[in-house]
Amino acid sequence: MQSPVCCTKCQGDLASEALNPVEWTACPHCGVLIEAEVFPALFKTPEPGQAGDQVLVEGESSCFYHPQKKAVVPCDLCGRFLCALCDVELDDRHFCPACLESGKKKGQLRQLENQRVLYDRIALFLATLPLLLCLWPSLVGAPMALFVALRYRNYPTTIRGGSKVRFWVAGILAVLQIIGWIIFFVYLASR
Repeated sequence: MQSPVCCTKCQGDLASEALNPVEWTACPHCGVLIEAEVFPALFKTPEPGQAGDQVLVEGESSCFYHPQKKAVVPCDLCGRFLCALCDVELDDRHFCPACLESGKKKGQLRQLENQRVLYDRIALFLATLPLLLCLWPSLVGAPMALFVALRYRNYPTTIRGGSKVRFWVAGILAVLQIIGWIIFFVYLASR
């Protein structure tokens, strides 16, 4: 069997003795020192998927999508009976393909989210760009940045998670700019 792990220098196959060593090991082909750590699952053969059992007894529950297959679980959203082939398990809940797709489209299943509006970056952009270009755009940008920072502060940041620092920085910069404009206009009015 050919090893799925290769030397990074010569691309030669590494023997199983060279994988997950206690110390650095020399490549059997080029002699370069290597430390290759792999998960044991790399060498496991994948288990075949379940095809679903046939309905054997008259009156036994059958799958909504495959009437000839035995139902094993109901969908947690719509209640349709599902065979092992149709069952999609997500966070210990079972869904049918139709509910999974509609939940994804409607945004009801947060676990399936693959994109997100980054309001924290928008607020920070609105608060800093006028400062970098010139001050006049901050007359509009600062209130917009403050609105975005306050309105969307409880929204999640990135998909991987993250802190709310950008919201705080944007809010503070926006407040400082607004205070600066107020002082400027009060100064102009008092002249």
